[in-house]
Amino acid sequence: MTRAPNRAGRASTEAAIEKCVCRSIFLLALASTLAFFTLTLLAAPAAAATVRVGIIGGEDEDLWKVVAAQAVANGLTIKTVVFNDYTQPNEALERGDVDANAFQHKPYLDNQIRTRGYHITPVGFTAVWPIGLYSHKVHSPADLPKGAIIGVPNDPSNEGRALILLQRLGLIELRDGAGILATTADIVDNPKGLVIKELDAGVVGRVIDDLSAAVVNTDWALKSGLRVEDRIAQEPLVDNPYRNFIAVKTGRENEPWVRTLVGAYQNDVVKDALTKIFHGTGLPAW
Repeated sequence: MTRAPNRAGRASTEAAIEKCVCRSIFLLALASTLAFFTLTLLAAPAAAATVRVGIIGGEDEDLWKVVAAQAVANGLTIKTVVFNDYTQPNEALERGDVDANAFQHKPYLDNQIRTRGYHITPVGFTAVWPIGLYSHKVHSPADLPKGAIIGVPNDPSNEGRALILLQRLGLIELRDGAGILATTADIVDNPKGLVIKELDAGVVGRVIDDLSAAVVNTDWALKSGLRVEDRIAQEPLVDNPYRNFIAVKTGRENEPWVRTLVGAYQNDVVKDALTKIFHGTGLPAW
């Protein structure tokens, strides 16, 4: 006797197959969707980084607007934090209030590390501003009278720099080995009896009319309204140890944004802006 086909069983099997096929199609669709979003996320550029850079107020603010424009084209946003004296930017960098700073040379940083224990590393040169001797009263160092009052910056590295310039000009003699951190205590010969008046770097140029002459950092000279014509001497550029640089907290120097930041400064656009903004007194150091 022949058994009739089980129609209910066949229907159940077909339904199961259909359900399995539908589930496979759904899983394939889901996998394709996830793959699409994964590839989209991988292909999407990372969010632009933002870094805080400590600088000294004045012309540097204009220059760093140019640097910031170069950086943003490479996915880096720079927010400048402006300080009004040399003691603040390194303290802020050490505390983490800024990610980098750009205002100092190596002798200054070395002294700060030695005296304050900072953990700061240079990552790229910026510019050099040759320190100069300025006067509204004489036109040459040789014209300085006996007992002339000479203003110099009072921070250790720039005071030494100023005294070395005065020695190069034959106005004083420093003891052997005094080095770049020389002080007035290291003067061993002063044939004109010059009175060396130690003043804050930001003040010395502003009181030029109360002095016979003053050794002034170029950036502060500009801020003080001194002109190139007021400069009666300047330090040489060859083998100058006072090139300024960008610095970061030690341990961060290999982070990806650091190279972008340095590159945003070290280029022809910024070089041209440096010359224009500082009227030729600031020179590229890279």
